[in-house]
Amino acid sequence: MMKFDLAVIGSGPGGFAATMRAVDFGKNVCLIEAGHIGGTGIMNGPLTSKTMWELSVDYSIAAAVDRGYRASGLQVDYNMVKKTVIAAAKTKQYQMLSQIESFSTKNNDSETSGTITYKRGFAKFLNRTTLQIDGINGIETIEAENIIIATGSRPREHPELPVDQKLIFDSDGLLNLDRFPERMMILGSGIIGCEFATIFSNFKQTEVHLLDRMHRVIPFEDDDVSDFVSSNLEKNGVIIHHTANLRSVKKEKDHLEVVLDYDDGHSQVLEVDILLVSIGRDANTDKLGLENVGIQPNIKGYLHINEECAIGNFNNCNIFAAGDATGQKALYGVAEEQGRFIVEAIFGKATYRLDYSYMPTLMFFKPELASVGVNEKVLREKKIPYKAVYYSNELVNRAIAMRSTNGFVKIIVSNDGSEKILGMRAAGPQASAFIVSIAYLINSDIRLHEVLQSIHPHPSVTEGIQECIRIFYGQSIYKPKAFPSLIRITEWKPE
Repeated sequence: MMKFDLAVIGSGPGGFAATMRAVDFGKNVCLIEAGHIGGTGIMNGPLTSKTMWELSVDYSIAAAVDRGYRASGLQVDYNMVKKTVIAAAKTKQYQMLSQIESFSTKNNDSETSGTITYKRGFAKFLNRTTLQIDGINGIETIEAENIIIATGSRPREHPELPVDQKLIFDSDGLLNLDRFPERMMILGSGIIGCEFATIFSNFKQTEVHLLDRMHRVIPFEDDDVSDFVSSNLEKNGVIIHHTANLRSVKKEKDHLEVVLDYDDGHSQVLEVDILLVSIGRDANTDKLGLENVGIQPNIKGYLHINEECAIGNFNNCNIFAAGDATGQKALYGVAEEQGRFIVEAIFGKATYRLDYSYMPTLMFFKPELASVGVNEKVLREKKIPYKAVYYSNELVNRAIAMRSTNGFVKIIVSNDGSEKILGMRAAGPQASAFIVSIAYLINSDIRLHEVLQSIHPHPSVTEGIQECIRIFYGQSIYKPKAFPSLIRITEWKPE
C-alpha cells in the first residue's frame, strides 16, 4: 500500500493549489481526480463560460453599428464557438498535467523535493487515513497522514425538471449543443443564469427568456445594482419574466411548452427549444464514504469546517475541506486560497486567517460587474451606519473615449467617524481589473482619507474611483448638484 504525506481528492482550484503548496514543503502528495483534470473550474465552469463570454463580447462589438464602422457578412457558428471554448480549457489542462509530470516520482531528483502521484478514479474513505480508489486500472488503497476533500459542486437538480442535456440542460451540458437554439428559457436569475443570458443575447442568434423566480435578478445585491443588471439585460434583448412562476414544462418532439403564472393572476404559454436550469449548486460529497469517518454533510452536501478548514478540531483532525464543498462562497479564488491555507496550517505555520467577507467577485454581464466587501442591503440588516457614493462612467473621460459609458463606481464607507472602506461595486470596462485596488485597501484596513491624495493616470477608467473618493469630502471636480442623475450620495444610520 502506497503511503503519502497528503492525499487530495479533487483537482479543481482548491485541490490543485493545495497539491502545489504541499510540493513547496517537500511533501509527497497523491492527487486523485475522477473526472477532468482541473475539475469544474476548467471544463464546466469559470474558464469555459468566460471564454464563451469573451467570444460573445467580441461578436457583439463587431456587430455594433454606432461606432463609425459596420462589419459586413458577420456570421457565427456554435460548433466553432464550442471548439474554441474547448481549446481554451485544454490549454489549461495540459499546463496542469505538464506540471504534475514535472513533479512526478519519476522526475524526483532530490530527497527534499516534493512529489505528485496522480491517480484517476473515485476516492472513498475506508478510515481516517485510508482511501480506496476505484480507477481505470481497478481498485487500490492508499494511506495518507492528512486528507483534503476538494470535490467541488454540481448544478442543483430541479425536483420536477430532470435534465437530459437534449431539451432540458444544466450549465454542464450547454457544450452538448450543436447549434444556437432559436429560443431558450433560463430558470434562475442568479449570477450563472444572468451570465448565460448575457452570452446568448450577445450572439443575437437566440431569443432569450429569463425566469426571475426571486422577482429580482441577482437578488443578494443592492436594488440599484440589480436594476442596472436587469435594465442592461433587457436592452440586450433578454425577455425577463419578473413576476412569474413556472407552472409546468411539457416535452414535445423537438421543443418545450412552458406555462408561466404571473402574480397579477394571468398566465402565459411559451414555446422554447431548450430550457437551462440554473438554480444553484450542491456539493459533490455523497460518494466519499464519509459515514466511515463520522462526517455528516448538511442536506445540500456541504461540509462544516472550522477556521483552519478542518472538519473537526484542528489539533486532532487530519481531514480538511476546500472549495465549493465547504459551502463558503463558490468562487475560484476562495477555493484556491483555502487549499493553500490548509497546507500551510498543516506543514508550516499559517500567518493569517481566512476572511471570506472581502473576497472580490466578478460577474460577466454586459457590462461586467465586480464587487468586494459588503453592500448597503447587508449594512442595513446589521444596522451599521454608512455613507455611499455612486459615480457614473458617463463622467469618466476614458469611458467616453471608449464609447462605453454604461457603468459606475459605488464606494461604501463606515459612517462612525472611522472612514473604514466597507465595500465597492463597479460596472463597465475594466471593472474586473480595478476592483482589486479596493480589495487591497479593504484588506489592508486603509482608511478613505489615506488614499485621497492618490493620483490616477489620465485618461484611465480608474479616475472614476478617484472622483468617487473626492465626493466624500466635497472635493470632486464634477459636482452632484450639476449631475444629480449621475452622482448620488447616500447616508444612512439606524433609527
